[in-house]
Amino acid sequence: MQLASFLKRRTVLKGSGLLAAGMAPQNGIAAPIFGGHLKVAGVVGSASETLDPARQSMATDYIRGRLFYDGLVSLDDMLNPQLALAETLDSDGFVIWRVRLRRNVRFHDGTVLTAEDVVFSLLRHQDPSVSSQQYALAKTMQSVRAISPLVVEIVLNAPNADFPAILGISNFAIVKAGTKDFSHANGTGPFYCEEFAPGIRVIGTRNPDFWGDRPYLDSIELIAIPDDMARHNALMSGDVDLIATANPRLVQMLKEGGFGIIESPEGTYTDLSVRLDQRYGRSADFVEGLKYLFNREQIRQSVFLGFSRIGNDQPIPPESPYFNHQLAPREHDPDKAQFLLKRSGFWNEILPMVCSPAALGSVDIAVVLQYSASQIAQKIAVQRVPVDGYWTQYWMKASLGFGNINPRPAPSLTLGVGFASTSPWNESRWHNAHFDGLLSEVKSTGNDARKRQIYWDMQELIASGSGVCIPNFTTSLDAYAPHVCGLRPSQAGQLMGYDFARSVWLRGNRGRAT
Repeated sequence: MQLASFLKRRTVLKGSGLLAAGMAPQNGIAAPIFGGHLKVAGVVGSASETLDPARQSMATDYIRGRLFYDGLVSLDDMLNPQLALAETLDSDGFVIWRVRLRRNVRFHDGTVLTAEDVVFSLLRHQDPSVSSQQYALAKTMQSVRAISPLVVEIVLNAPNADFPAILGISNFAIVKAGTKDFSHANGTGPFYCEEFAPGIRVIGTRNPDFWGDRPYLDSIELIAIPDDMARHNALMSGDVDLIATANPRLVQMLKEGGFGIIESPEGTYTDLSVRLDQRYGRSADFVEGLKYLFNREQIRQSVFLGFSRIGNDQPIPPESPYFNHQLAPREHDPDKAQFLLKRSGFWNEILPMVCSPAALGSVDIAVVLQYSASQIAQKIAVQRVPVDGYWTQYWMKASLGFGNINPRPAPSLTLGVGFASTSPWNESRWHNAHFDGLLSEVKSTGNDARKRQIYWDMQELIASGSGVCIPNFTTSLDAYAPHVCGLRPSQAGQLMGYDFARSVWLRGNRGRAT
């Protein structure tokens, strides 16, 4: 398969898809200006932040990754793979992939990118001591070797037609061969790392030797303001120019104040997972009864204030060309829920449900679910736990607990990572041999009609059999000051899939803050 021709075809779809979804470009100004300093406030900051792409796991990590590094492939606004450091990417049979690199790409220290850097960058994910977020995906690479100074051969352990999309995951960014010290970033990205203070701030300055279209900004500063009101006040007072994760309840106030909002329908969802290997989940009646308790429209209106789309208990969002639109969401049915929960044998128990502000909207969703349960005399104990430690101490460990899953660049990844029997991120510990077989088949086929049918079947299996309840897909909301231009909606989610700094420019060429 020649990926270049594939990408050319998919690029044509990009613009039409955005317009079809009502995702018009922001500001509509056609003459970008170079210069200026942009200050951005994210939500989460931590002393554990890192400049190592392999270990990055938080939103601020991903933003830094896109500032300082590049991958072989990038993902566009519709999550389609586009060539980046790779000049070509070819495969016969989806097992052996050959990457030819762009010439004369330089790291920030001035050294030239070679195949050895790619080999080092990809193989280090397989080293358990690196603690790569993509260890499981990296293990599917049976071998990675340089066959010339600019050509790399990657052999997979099984066919995977979506491998280019995997290379677009930001963790697979390319670093200089032999790098062990990540106290400073040495990538090929559009900005140099001028300052990095974990949990406090990062400052990047424009890379004049960047291989691609140079960014408009002279510099960018990223900080974290976890408190909702404090973050919004910082935007309104002019202390920052752009904030991630605008509160839906404050959107109208921001608009009335002259601030802009970018709405990005995305594949992110907050889900309730029932562990099928623990006592409640061992009853199929219990799992199904709980799903009928979800009032999806009420959650859409009261929790997300309309900034979401109804989900049908499977992870492929409505914007995907592979979304099974014939799979109707379960209706809110208290009578059916009561019947099934009584039959499960757990009717008289107080159900412990763990939630946290760490999982977007999960606290409010849990309260809505608790109210629905009270209408049929089923008791739910909502256990709200702190943000710190939630993902390590509670997520995927509680019998009934919430997760928050970001969009992934290909349906096979979304389905495989969350629901394959062998996946470490299988939240409900669901095992289905038929599903696993379909996952293997879809990775090895290039026939789009067959892929669509397989994906539809897989969605039906998840919705009917897994312990994951997905009531809604969220709409990402970012807010910006009137002088910030170049932002646009993206199915990759928050802040253009964390890649906003390559596109943003400032009206009036505002100078750097002191």
